[in-house]
Amino acid sequence: MKTLAAALGLCLSLCCFATTAFGEQEMLETFDNDPQSRWEFLADTVMGGVSTGQVRFEKENGAGYARLTGNVSTENRGGFIQFRTELDAKLSDDTKGVRLVTRGNDQTYFIHLRTGGTVLPWQFYQASFEVTSQWTEVRIPFSAFKASGRMLRSEPRAGSIKSLGVVAYGRDHQAQVDVQEIGFY
Repeated sequence: MKTLAAALGLCLSLCCFATTAFGEQEMLETFDNDPQSRWEFLADTVMGGVSTGQVRFEKENGAGYARLTGNVSTENRGGFIQFRTELDAKLSDDTKGVRLVTRGNDQTYFIHLRTGGTVLPWQFYQASFEVTSQWTEVRIPFSAFKASGRMLRSEPRAGSIKSLGVVAYGRDHQAQVDVQEIGFY
């Protein structure tokens, strides 16, 4: 089933769903058309940490992207900065994972997913990805996501995902990660 946006042939540069010829459904964000209205920056300062950073939305060669930068510090039981969006629509249960086009400073970053079952602020599902200085497509299957505690299912269910975050996490470091596209496959 095609979304109204696809049926009308509108640009898919906003968060929306499209169906491919193979029945593969994906949410696509290309960071064009007012992405700051859909994404928010969060840091460990909400729980007493001292990490600092920001997310900026920029353009390069006409293509939009998000850039997360900052200083991640594990002092005061902290250790993260992130930018996150809430999903507007439920994913299909046959969605397999997260897809992104990314680059950065040759370090490890994370995708955090929150579901209907992650009710406490420190609950999430996490999977890592590596970045280089070149734009690269990364696909992370839901089976690669690990629960942040024993109270959660071992793997997130696509239909229960409520939000997605790109996160610099868990160690003292200078973060810089760019995301040109992000969605689900």
